[in-house]
Amino acid sequence: MNPRLDLLQPYPFQRLRELFAGAAPDPALKPINLSIGEPKHPTPQFIKDALTAGLGGLSAYPATQGSDALREAIAAWAGRRYGVTLDPATEVLPVNGSREALFAFAQASVDSTRHGRRVVISPNPFYQIYEGAALLAGARPFFLNTTPDNGFRMDWSRVPEDLWEQVNLVYVCSPGNPTGKVMTLDDWREIFELSDRHGFVVCADECYSEIYFPLPNPLPLAGEGASAAPKPGDEGAPPLGALTASQRLGRGFRNLVVFNSLSKRSNVPGLRSGFVAGDAALMKSFLLYRTYHGSAMGPAVQAASVAAWNDEAHVAENRRLYAAKFAAVMPILKPALEFDAPDAAFYLWAKVPGGDDAAFARGLYEKRHVTVLPGSFLARDAGMANPGRGFVRIALVDGEAQCVEAARRIVDFLG
Repeated sequence: MNPRLDLLQPYPFQRLRELFAGAAPDPALKPINLSIGEPKHPTPQFIKDALTAGLGGLSAYPATQGSDALREAIAAWAGRRYGVTLDPATEVLPVNGSREALFAFAQASVDSTRHGRRVVISPNPFYQIYEGAALLAGARPFFLNTTPDNGFRMDWSRVPEDLWEQVNLVYVCSPGNPTGKVMTLDDWREIFELSDRHGFVVCADECYSEIYFPLPNPLPLAGEGASAAPKPGDEGAPPLGALTASQRLGRGFRNLVVFNSLSKRSNVPGLRSGFVAGDAALMKSFLLYRTYHGSAMGPAVQAASVAAWNDEAHVAENRRLYAAKFAAVMPILKPALEFDAPDAAFYLWAKVPGGDDAAFARGLYEKRHVTVLPGSFLARDAGMANPGRGFVRIALVDGEAQCVEAARRIVDFLG
C-alpha cells in the first residue's frame, strides 16, 4: 500500500467515537447530534421526482464531462448567483460532490517529482480533506491559524516569503468551516495578488455559499428570541464568491477553481452532486485526469441536479429555516457560551468554559445526550498552538425544536 496513507490522521468523527467510548448517556434523554455538518431538512419532492424520472438513463454510460444540460444549468446558476459568464463546455465540470473533487484536484495538480511546488496552504481549523489531499499527492501542508485575534481570517503575512515559490495550491473556504467567516473583496484581492505573483492555484471551497442570513440583523443575542426570525421573501446579500471577486478585480478566472455542491444548498447530501468551475486551462487538465479516474456522475443524479440548480424557491426556504434556528438558539446559549454570530453557514464556533473542548464534548454527551464536535479535532498544531483547542463546533442542522432543546441542555449542563 502507498506509505503516504500512514501520514493520514484519524478523521474527526472516528476520534469522537473514541472520545465517547465507555460513556453512558441518560437513556431517558433523546439523543441530539449537532456534531456533523449533515443537513437534516427534507429533500424537496421535485428533486426526488426528477431523480426517478431520470432512471431511464441507467442503460447508458455517462460522460465524465456530464451532460450538456447539466453544465448549462450550472453555468446559468453561476450567472444568476455570481454575475459571471461561464463557458459550459470549458469552464464547468460536474463532480460527485465537492469532497471528492477537492481531493482529486490536488492529485492532478501537485507534481510530486519536483522539489519545488509541493506546498499546499490550508486554513486551520479546516475541512480534513485538504490535508489528506495534500499528503497523498506528495505535498507538504502549511497551516494558517484562523483565530479570534485575526478575525478568523487567513493571515498571509505568516507565510515565509521564501516559501511562496514552493506553493502549488491554496485552499480557502468561504463561508468558512467551522467559523462561518466570509471573505471580503480585500481578502480576495490579497490572495489573488499573491497567486498572480507566485503562480499557484487558488482552490475556493464554497459549499456553504447558499446558507446565509436573509435579514440585516437576523441573529439576536439577547432579549429577542425566535420572534425575530425572518419571514419568507426577506432575502439579503449573499456572500461574495471567488468568481465574482476575480471578475471584479479584472483578472478573469486565472489560476482559480471554485468548488460547490448541492448537499447543503438543496438538502441532498446523499445525492453526491456538485461542480468545479474556473480557469479553462486548469479545467481541461482536470477533465483529462477525471477521464482516467472514473468519476462520471450517474444520469439519474444528473437529471435531479439539473432540476435543483434551476430552482431557487427551495433554497430561500432553506435559508429561512436556518436563520430561524439561529434566532431561536443564540439568545439561549449566549449567557453560557462565548461566540460570535457567524457571517454565514450553519455552525456556531463556541468557546467553552475551562478551555478543554474534548472534556466538554464528552461531558455534554454523557450528561445531556447532546453531541458536539471538539474544535481541536478539526485543527493541527501550528505556530505552537492548536487554534481549535477550547472551541466546539455546533451544527444547527436538526429541526428547530431539537436545536432549541439541545441549547437548553447545554445551558443546563453548564449549570
